[in-house]
Amino acid sequence: MADTLPVKLVYSQICKQGAVRAVRFNVDGTYCLTCGSDKSVKLWNPHRKLLLKSYMGHGFEVLDAQSSSDNSQICSCSMDKTVMVFDVASGKSLRKYRGHAGIVNCVRFNEESSLVLSGSIDSTVKIFDLKSRKMEPVQVLDEAKDSVTCIQVSDHEILTGSADGRIRRYDLRVGKLCTDLIGKSVTSVTFTRDSQYVGHKNTDCRIDSCLNAKDTHVFSGSEDGSVYIWDLIEKVVHSLTFHPSDNCLVTAAGDSMYVWKSKYAPSIDT
Repeated sequence: MADTLPVKLVYSQICKQGAVRAVRFNVDGTYCLTCGSDKSVKLWNPHRKLLLKSYMGHGFEVLDAQSSSDNSQICSCSMDKTVMVFDVASGKSLRKYRGHAGIVNCVRFNEESSLVLSGSIDSTVKIFDLKSRKMEPVQVLDEAKDSVTCIQVSDHEILTGSADGRIRRYDLRVGKLCTDLIGKSVTSVTFTRDSQYVGHKNTDCRIDSCLNAKDTHVFSGSEDGSVYIWDLIEKVVHSLTFHPSDNCLVTAAGDSMYVWKSKYAPSIDT
């Protein structure tokens, strides 16, 4: 049997920002961000169930956001085709980049938080220099043949997923691009701790999946010895973020976020 994380639902929180499109921990896991269909980004302390601040400025739904490495800034992207940078303390907008020709799906700072990288339905990744006064991107990665759906950045690599069914890994040290064909639209990518990345694999056995009699649940076997069940009627869990060091998971579904912690952890502070 596969190991399981001993977590329990600590609480759920209606975020009051319409549908929550994404939830993201900051770099040390002290705070998290939620992105709403009401055009807002909200900053929370999920460990104390506290809303700390709201950030406004986008003209349409916010799809992704990230905190900078020193927690002083937030970058966000939206269906309004823009990328914004906010000052965390004041809530003021510092930059609003309009370089994309379509919806911006994903956004990330580089490791030093001197650059903002964004992926768009216009099939490009655009890189903006926060230290420059220029509002045009300093570099455009245009190898994707369809929407860039997700992006991750390490100290020397950029990893992207696209609706064209490919994962692209840009090695900035040697200027090399590696492309892996997945064959299906890639909606999420991430680096592992050892800087390798893998997707879900069914390599050795034929695995069955089926629906129940009322088409309300999907059941699937797995090579890890588990049976996985997805609920087709209830809310879809479309975004999640794991604490960088502790056993804590925050998920987003519908208009709420859900905080999951170790079942041995003390009760949440209120």
